[in-house]
This record gives sequence, C-alpha cells and structure tokens, in this order.
Amino acid sequence: MSSVQKKTDVILIGAGIMSATLGSLLKALAPEWDIKVFEKLAEAGVESSNEWNNAGTGHSALCELNYTSEKPDGSIDITKAIKINEQFQLSRQFWSFLVNSKLISNPQDFIMPIPHMSMVQGEENVEFLKKRFEALSANPLFQGMEYSDDPEKLKEWIPLIMEGRTSTEPIAATKIDSGTDVNFGALTRMLFKHLESQNVEVNYKHTVKDIKRTSDGSWELKIHNIDSGRIEYHTAKFVFIGGGGGSLPLLQKTGIPESKHIGGFPVSGLFMVCNKPEVAEKHHAKVYGKAKVGAPPMSVPHLDTRYIDNKKSLLFGPFAGFSPKFLKTGSNMDLINSVKPNNLFTMLAAGVKEMSLTKYLIQQVLLSNEKRLEELREFIPEAKLEDWDIVVAGQRVQVIKDTPAGKGTLQFGTEVVSSADGSVAALLGASPGASTAVHVMLELLNKCFPQQIKEWEPKIKEMIPSYGVSLVENPALFDEIFASTAETLGLNEKEQVFN
Repeated sequence: MSSVQKKTDVILIGAGIMSATLGSLLKALAPEWDIKVFEKLAEAGVESSNEWNNAGTGHSALCELNYTSEKPDGSIDITKAIKINEQFQLSRQFWSFLVNSKLISNPQDFIMPIPHMSMVQGEENVEFLKKRFEALSANPLFQGMEYSDDPEKLKEWIPLIMEGRTSTEPIAATKIDSGTDVNFGALTRMLFKHLESQNVEVNYKHTVKDIKRTSDGSWELKIHNIDSGRIEYHTAKFVFIGGGGGSLPLLQKTGIPESKHIGGFPVSGLFMVCNKPEVAEKHHAKVYGKAKVGAPPMSVPHLDTRYIDNKKSLLFGPFAGFSPKFLKTGSNMDLINSVKPNNLFTMLAAGVKEMSLTKYLIQQVLLSNEKRLEELREFIPEAKLEDWDIVVAGQRVQVIKDTPAGKGTLQFGTEVVSSADGSVAALLGASPGASTAVHVMLELLNKCFPQQIKEWEPKIKEMIPSYGVSLVENPALFDEIFASTAETLGLNEKEQVFN
C-alpha cells in the first residue's frame, strides 16, 4: 500500500450533474486551471443524476403545485414559482451556449418538448387551481398556459386519464406546451465527455475517505483507488463536494463551522413504469397532482411521459420509501454515522416536529402493489397491475438544520454550504436540484470566488445573457431568450417518432 501526493487547483467530488456543471463553467471562465474529478462508481451520472433516479422534469414551476402556495387571504403566492422558472432559464441558456459552441451536440438526446400539466379533483382543489392559473397566466414567464374544467376538453388533453372515469367529482387541469423532459443522466455524460476533451482528469472508482486542511490553507484529500487498492493523497486550493446524498458525511469531515448543526434525512423513491407501449402511447404530458397530507414535496404524484434511451416511456410515482442509506450504492450505516454531538439535538428536534412525515413514510413503505395500483387509478381509472413494473428510483437526503423557524427544521430545497473563506463547498438537498444546477453553481462562484467574479462577468454574460437580470421585469428579453434557446435546443420541433 504505497501513497502518492498530487497538487491541483480544483477538485470536484462526484461525477453527477452538479460537478459536470461547475466543471464546465470553470473550464469556460478559467481554462488554465487544473481540475480533477473523483467518482466512486465506474462512470458518470449513475447515482442521483441518472435518468431512472429522478423525475426528469425540467422544473420551471409550470406544473408543480407546491411552488405556489395559498395565502391566508385566499390569494396565490407565485414568488417561488417565478424564482424557479427564472433559474431554469439560466440552465437553458447555458446548455444552448454549449450546443452553439459545439462543446456538446444532439440536444434531443437530453432535452425534449413535452406539455406540463397540473390536475386536481374536488371542488376546493379546482378552486385553488383556477386561482393559481389566473395568477400565473398573467405573468410573462407563464404565457401560453391554458385552464379547463370541461371534461370534453380534458379528454383531448389527457385521454388516458379521462378514459373510464365515472366519478362525478369536479376535475380541472392547466396545460402549457413549453414544458420539457430532461434526461439528466445523458446530459451529465455529455458534459463529462466535453470536460475530458478539455484535459480535465476524471478518476472513476476512487472513493474520498477523508478531507483535512493543510497548513497553507489548501485541502488534502485521502482517496482510495478501488482498482489498485492504493491510498492516494491529492491537495487542492478549492474543493467542491457534489456527491448527492453522500455529500453530508464528507462535509462533516472538513470540520468547518458551517458543517455543524446540519443533519440529513434520507427518503427513497419508487416509480411504476408502464410496460405496455399501446397504453403509454395514449398519454403525452407530465401531469402533476397534489401532494398527500404529510408527504414531502418531492412525493407529489405525477404521471410522466419520459424519453429514455431515445424511447418514449410512461412513469407514475414517486412512492416514498425509507432506507438509512444516503445513496443507492451507500451503506445501511449512513444515517447513524451522520449523527454527531453537534447535530444530535437538531436531528431529535426534527424527529419530534416531523411526526406526520414519519407516519407518511411508514405508510408508504408498507404499501402493497395493489395499494400502489389504487393510487395510480386516481390518475388512470382503468389501470391494470400487469401493465406496470416497479423501478427503485434514487435516494434523496433532505437537509435538517436550525433556522429562525426553530431547531431541526426540514429543508426541501437545494442548498450550498461553504466555508467562510470559500475554499470548500458542498451541495445538499433535493428538488428542484438538477434543473437549477446552473443557477446553483453561479451562486457558488459568487460565494467562493469573489475576487475573480468581476473579471469573469463578461464571459458569464456571453454564455448566459440574462445573468444578473430579472426576466420577469424584462419580458422582451425573456421572449427573445426563450425563443433562441428553444431554437438551439430543438424544442420547437414536433414530437419525434422513435422506432
């Protein structure tokens, strides 16, 4: 067992969409920097970014009801929806820049146009959806959204959902044709191919065992090379921990004050996948419903047309599950090992606060396939169990931290935790995650590279024209950017036919 010590400028841990995005941004902004990537699995985009491990929705708040809440006075707050839509536009612009610069090609291999819909049942929910539609459709970012509670119109939009429906309960839906299905696994692999062609050293089957600060303020990583069995030591001035659910334990190893009083709660997911092409063919949309009481926002039921391996698929879910692992390929000891003296009370407080979530997860874990079919039948009344297979999706680790709202507050977004000097940063959390990767990484660059960001700004604006500008306040710029990115990414084309 010999050891090797190597120095580099930047180390990215994890070969997922976040490291791929940060690496691509840094290569464009500081091409002379030396970047290394370490991934414990054998290839890129296999864990959280994999196409079977996430919903593949280009999250832009077009259909997700949890981004628009009802205020006590009955009006609808669309602030979060606007924010997430604007963040997704940054991703579209960056991907378009990469395609236009011939750094990646064939955008149809990772992004496809698909209508985004919200569907609700029951008088109260229909009333909410109508108000939501009125609030959103008046906003330039959501133009083109339609609403209907007419069963005949809904039969045109969602024939599979309306077929055989006998319930007299009111039903309504909104539809917007500018939604997208994004294959984040394919995009991650494309970006890593681009990075390797730019002399970024990507090391697969390398597990980071420890992270320590050196006397000169750099970070030393102790890394296990799985193939050779050797331990290697690599140092870098800047380290990004982008290991999905595995980021929290590595962040804790840094010992930075910002890593204290943070815990993680793992939630796993299952999807039902339609194995009958003639059933899948009857549906062409991503249809999001309303989350059940006590369910985490990532467990909103949705019936999705997906494009995976250039083939059209139909998925329903997700059903939440519980596993103590932080990654699909993780260890059953992950949750226990993440509890430290500094976050014990944070974790316990969350346990007391989140009884409804715990109860919900236990119910979900105990669901039989017949019970899952019952939930599917709320969407497809005539669904048959034999037409659907179960696929285990990815693990997500929800962040638990102390906030002004109190100790042990469960966070449902995506957040970056970085050291005061900006030399190490970790990405934690779940949805909207991958869809807003470009926004998240631009925030990270602002936080961690304050000296360089001014110098980089012209290049960032060349790649992402709306950088630093509010699109909702500049509708003409939004229209122009939206049209040009749709053109570059092939989103204006009619649905493609796959063999």
